[in-house]
Amino acid sequence: MIAETEPLVTDDSVTFRLPDPDSALDGIRLLPALSLPDTPLDFDHANGEWRFTLPRPPVQRMEYKFQLRHTTGDTEEICDPGNPHRTPGAFGDKSVVEFPGYLTPPWLTATTAEGTRTELEIHAPLLGKEVTVQLWSPDTDEPLPLLIAHDGPEYDRLASLTTYAAAMIATGELPPFRVALLAPGDRDEEYAANPKYAATLHQRIVPALRQKVREPVVGMGASLGGLAMLHAQRALPGLFGALFLQSASFLTVDLDPQEQHRFSRFGQVSVYVADLLRTVPSETVPVTMTCGLAEENLANNRQMATTLAKQGYRAQLVEVPDAHNYVGWRDAFDPALTALLRETWTI
Repeated sequence: MIAETEPLVTDDSVTFRLPDPDSALDGIRLLPALSLPDTPLDFDHANGEWRFTLPRPPVQRMEYKFQLRHTTGDTEEICDPGNPHRTPGAFGDKSVVEFPGYLTPPWLTATTAEGTRTELEIHAPLLGKEVTVQLWSPDTDEPLPLLIAHDGPEYDRLASLTTYAAAMIATGELPPFRVALLAPGDRDEEYAANPKYAATLHQRIVPALRQKVREPVVGMGASLGGLAMLHAQRALPGLFGALFLQSASFLTVDLDPQEQHRFSRFGQVSVYVADLLRTVPSETVPVTMTCGLAEENLANNRQMATTLAKQGYRAQLVEVPDAHNYVGWRDAFDPALTALLRETWTI
């Protein structure tokens, strides 16, 4: 049985420890959920304990797991048994360290407006399926602004998106608005600059949601979902009035060579991004981007923000002290998303 010892967290570092008095393990490696190029991540064993000290990355919180190497040669990935703090993610739980000074958003515990949910099935012949949408709405039948989110159920479950909306409405920071949570299908296929998916947004999904909507509609997405939102806006003018893109996957051959062999749609995405970087858009809208200081997408997001601004978008990139995860995206909603929605819906 693995003994439990909490990590030691300071302003400048974190030390991970795992007792192993019987030398039952051959090694341990830290698996941080952020980009730490050229950083050694193997633990040392001494005095019956595995130990590793990591200088603090440019984050306020860090998600991670341990990789255990057993004497049989097998490896196993586990959460830190000594750390009671866990965070859920799209691919399961991870342990999390919070550095001194980290605060959760106040809106998580604020008063919230009442809301209801309606589930819609929208026929999408180009995709050969039904698209599932959960529509969250304040208790009113009045025409309201609309925010459409890719990976919507995950955004809600892991980043509390409708809680954010209800809190902003209750405090008067934002006017009453609806949130459409689009369930993902095959993300790698549909979100990778896929013309059939963009056409489905334009021809099927957005028209089905535009009933009792006060324009303009705002689109949001993270990672590939962010790329897909920009792809749709560029391809189909008039679809969105503003975009909120978080850690979007603007992959290029020069900046993201590590993705060439691990992402099956890399070629499709990188060719599209290269074309986007040199093509003049037919329509521009306000765009707010966020990206973590400790993630691989930071360089390509910086490049895209600069390019969009040169192309006439009112584009800004907000760099946040986190990585590529839903909690980091959640923590950037206010003030970044709040400011964009206030500007777009003019309150």
